[in-house]
Amino acid sequence: VQLQASGGGLVQAGGSLRLSCEVSGGTFSAYDMGWFRQAPGKERTFVVSISWTGGATGHADSVKGRFTISRDNAKRTVYLHMNNLKPEDTAVYFCARARASYSNAGSREYDYSYWGQGTQVTVSS
Repeated sequence: VQLQASGGGLVQAGGSLRLSCEVSGGTFSAYDMGWFRQAPGKERTFVVSISWTGGATGHADSVKGRFTISRDNAKRTVYLHMNNLKPEDTAVYFCARARASYSNAGSREYDYSYWGQGTQVTVSS
């Protein structure tokens, strides 16, 4: 299983970006997916997750109302839609696939076993 994240870049505060994560290998539609981020000098933290059905999502409090997650099982891709970006959203963003199929992976890193390489998002003030 390999995850390839893309879509990062430099954006002004208040702007928007869409990150993509394409997954190769495995049964994509059977697994929850998540996005995490790591700001400079800080630990990696949970951002959003989506269930294998696409019917349930979870969000960190810091991004509620601004970030949404979606998935296209036919394209084996999960998306992170980021609106009203703030300088504190600057980080490397990682996509991840759940460890167990047909499960609620949630916000814990332990619940994810495959990770993308990360894509940099920089928000200028």
